[in-house]
Order: sequence, then C-alpha cells, then structure tokens
Amino acid sequence: MSTIDTQDPFVTTEWLATKLGDPSIAIVDASWYLPNAGRDPRAEFAEAHVPGAVFFDLDAIADTTSGLPHMLPTPEAFAAAVGAMGISETQRIVVYDGAGLFSAPRVRWTFRTMGAKDVWLLAGGLPKWRSENRPVESGAATPAPATFTASFDPEAVVDIATMRTLVETGDRQIVDARPAARFHAQAPEPRAGMRSGHMPGAKSAPADTLIAEGKLKDRETLRDQFTAAGIDLDKPIVTSCGSGVTAATLLTALKRAGARDVTLYDGSWSEWGSLPDTPIVAD
Repeated sequence: MSTIDTQDPFVTTEWLATKLGDPSIAIVDASWYLPNAGRDPRAEFAEAHVPGAVFFDLDAIADTTSGLPHMLPTPEAFAAAVGAMGISETQRIVVYDGAGLFSAPRVRWTFRTMGAKDVWLLAGGLPKWRSENRPVESGAATPAPATFTASFDPEAVVDIATMRTLVETGDRQIVDARPAARFHAQAPEPRAGMRSGHMPGAKSAPADTLIAEGKLKDRETLRDQFTAAGIDLDKPIVTSCGSGVTAATLLTALKRAGARDVTLYDGSWSEWGSLPDTPIVAD
C-alpha cells in the first residue's frame, strides 16, 4: 500500500540554481510530448537544458517489446540505463520538463517505483527557469557512469489483468487524467486505433485542471476538486490516462491531497482502448 505523501513534491528554481555542479544532485530533463504536438524533446534538450542535466527518454527507457508506449522497463534495464546517465539512487534527483509540468511526474514516479527515495519536481520546469534568465547549456550530456541499485515496488503498478478485475468488482476507484472531451468520447484519441470513451465506473479528473503555473494546486484546492468529482480520498484509487504519463501527475496530486492508497495503471487507455473485448462507456 502506498503511504500518504502530502508533502510539496517541488523544489524551486532558486534552490536548484544554488546546487548546479553539486555531485549529490542529479538533474533530469524528462521532456516528452503527445504524438500530435510536433515537438522533438531530444532536439530541444540538445538546444538548451539546465546545466548538468541528463535527458531521460521515456520511449527508450521502457519495455519496448510490449507494443505499448513507454511501459515500465524491468528493474535491471532501468538500473543500467540511468546508471549510464550518471544517476544513483542515493542522490537527490530533480526532474523537470519543457512544458512546465507534464511528463516530469511520470519520470519521478518511475524513479520512486524503482527504489529512489529522494526525487523532486522543479516548480515551473524549464519554462520558468528560462523566463528567469537562468543559465542553460547545449549539446549532449556526457555524465560519468554511476551505479543505480533498483528496488522495484510491484504494488505501485496495476496491469491489464488486475484492471479487468477492478472494473468488474469496483474494488478501487478508477480516476482518469485525460481531458474531459476524450473521457466523454467527444474528441478523438491522439493515437490511431484507439476507441473513444472511458472505463465503466471511472471518474474524470483531467491532469491539466490540477496544475497552476507549473505546479500542482495547493492541497485544499485539490481536495475540493477531487471531492467535487466524486472521489473519496480515503478509499483505494487507481489512476489512468492516455499512456500512463499524466496518470502520474494525477497520482501525485491525489497523494498531495491526502489520498491513502493510489496506484497507476501502466498500460492506461493505450492498452484498454486498443483491445477488442474491454468494456467502454461513451457518453
């Protein structure tokens, strides 16, 4: 069971600016965008990133055999990949993205699921950093390799078999982070082949409504939003989205609001919406 995590998961740009070059700090650019966004996060990293940052490729540090986007890799594969990036589980890890707050929570959740304890988000992300005229560097990162010792938490992740059971039994609340129009089948999915709608019994809590100025909203505001959406923070919850990215933003917000037991459906709608026999509600 996940523990209550009501702490503010953010560090400020002011704080990070004082830590540049500190070997106890690992800075991770976790930028990733939807397929229809027309942005190349790796090229943008090469153009400008926080000094000392390394690029975390969500689509590469993944189970590439699954046929689904950026599914969790094995602990061994994750450890090898981030170790090659110069990251150890003993460091304080600060994660940001180029949108402000979009894909960074997924990478933070991944690090924590793989055993890193001291993992934070940069408030405002790269947009805030650059708006303050803080230093950036260009080119590829060349970190010295490190050893990351993974300790995988299987209880943090829900798979398709468990998800089918949860939909049937209602043993966990299902909360969907996709935009409301996609949840209600009023807008198409950004990936080809996806059916539209939502899982039976699911509730809608769009991730972008939980964010203000590159940070999660304050705890009481989040609590009020979740209550208005019919979500009981004292009962178990599983989060979902399009491909498991903004489901992590939602998970982080639920924990910030005081939810006691929150897990994440890794396959999310990319899996559920592509299968021929999964029940779907379109309303």
